[in-house]
This record gives sequence, structure tokens and C-alpha cells, in this order.
Amino acid sequence: MPIVKVIEVIAASEASFDDAIRNAVREVADTVDNIDSVYVKDFKVHVEGGQIKSYGAICKVAFRVNKNGAKGAGTASGPSGKK
Repeated sequence: MPIVKVIEVIAASEASFDDAIRNAVREVADTVDNIDSVYVKDFKVHVEGGQIKSYGAICKVAFRVNKNGAKGAGTASGPSGKK
């Protein structure tokens, strides 16, 4: 039975909430394999001078983890990129 790990990330976009969510998935996918799902926990916007400057999405990303840490089975690496 696979183990599923969940991490929480915050991503932003100057374009839209949808784009912020896509950025979250793209960034997590750079260092984590086997993403199963994304739960959007909350939305936020940054405002300057009465205008929306950026859209933010707080997301919980679930991915499968391989017990032995083999490549391609939910392994995560550091900031240097995919393992």
C-alpha cells in the first residue's frame, strides 16, 4: 500500500488565481514525483493603491512516496532540482 505525503505551499501570480494554482503545481513538480492531487485551502490577493497586484493560492499537494526512496516513486530532493 503506497504512502501519501502532503505538503502545504503558497504560490502567486500577477494574472489570476488559476495561474497561481498552476504555478504551485509546476514548482512542486520540480522537486517531487507522483503528485496525486492538490487541495486549494485558501485564496488571497495583494493590494497596492486600491488595485490587485497579485493573486495567491494556499495549496496542499499530495504525492505518493516509495518506502525505499527509488527514483520516480515520490522522492523529493532539495532546491537543486529533481532527484
